[in-house]
Amino acid sequence: MERLLSQLAHVEILSPRPQESVEFFTQVLGLEETCRDGQSAYLRGWSEFFHHSLQITEGKAPGLGHIGWRAAGQEQLHSAVARLEASGQGLGWFENSVGHGPAYRYRAPYGGQLHEVFWEVERYQAPPELRSTFPNRPQRYLARGASVRYLDHVTIASRDIMADCLWYRDVLGHRLMEWTAPSEDSDDCIFAMLSVCERSHDLGIVPDPSSMSGRISHVAFWLDQREDVRRAADLLLELGVTIEFGPGRHGMGEIDYVYFREPGGMRIELNSGTIRNYEPDWKPVKWTPEKGSNVFFRNRDFSPTMSESFPPLPSQEKDAHIHK
Repeated sequence: MERLLSQLAHVEILSPRPQESVEFFTQVLGLEETCRDGQSAYLRGWSEFFHHSLQITEGKAPGLGHIGWRAAGQEQLHSAVARLEASGQGLGWFENSVGHGPAYRYRAPYGGQLHEVFWEVERYQAPPELRSTFPNRPQRYLARGASVRYLDHVTIASRDIMADCLWYRDVLGHRLMEWTAPSEDSDDCIFAMLSVCERSHDLGIVPDPSSMSGRISHVAFWLDQREDVRRAADLLLELGVTIEFGPGRHGMGEIDYVYFREPGGMRIELNSGTIRNYEPDWKPVKWTPEKGSNVFFRNRDFSPTMSESFPPLPSQEKDAHIHK
């Protein structure tokens, strides 16, 4: 299948405490604020060339606004739109975007998340005080907080993980990279990773047993070195941020990780390491927990709160404060 998507471009999250969220992402994680528009703030990592990779919008509870994907070209955008319309999941064009041109919006069939795909982008132009001496960098390195470099992936929830995986694959060309079943003799999928580029994944899918639609598990940002993940965990603990899971390493993708929640309640992952895969005919790898799919070192301890997605269920809201 022709490559239709080039990359994960941005994620919009909702926050009931938007100003605190923006301050956390900029001062603690080290993102740069590009601009504000209405109820939203637009941020980017220090090495990202586009206008933004994270949009924080005021909302009643932590949740997902939308996920933005850049097409591989203008013709590929038209092909993606035609395939989305044929699938019955297309919603139509959205013209009033900040930081990029017209976007075609759609929803995944079993997860219900709002996505958009576009081609035209606004590239970040650093002011004089942030210009880098290196011509291949959009700005200079500031070494603030965790100093995240760029948006890495987003993980969402679905009522039928494998059915959504096959839809993303067959309609838009996502590669199904690796997936986990509860046991070797089971074909039930309890986690899956997909990619449109060389990364181990830029889209993850976890199970959602609720009747809610469009939920999100977490947003992940990339750090240059595995040691940077441990350094970030040190920084978070010194600032009083509760570590929800990690530091550790996933077997799937061989990714070093640490999970926590930002002030608005959204789960954030910082990661590094991982493998690169360029094979167009890659055959998905099946894992079980015993093989180390989630914890590379095969210690199966797993925080029960990690199964929560957002918006939280009513039974989870009363405990949400303990994770912030």
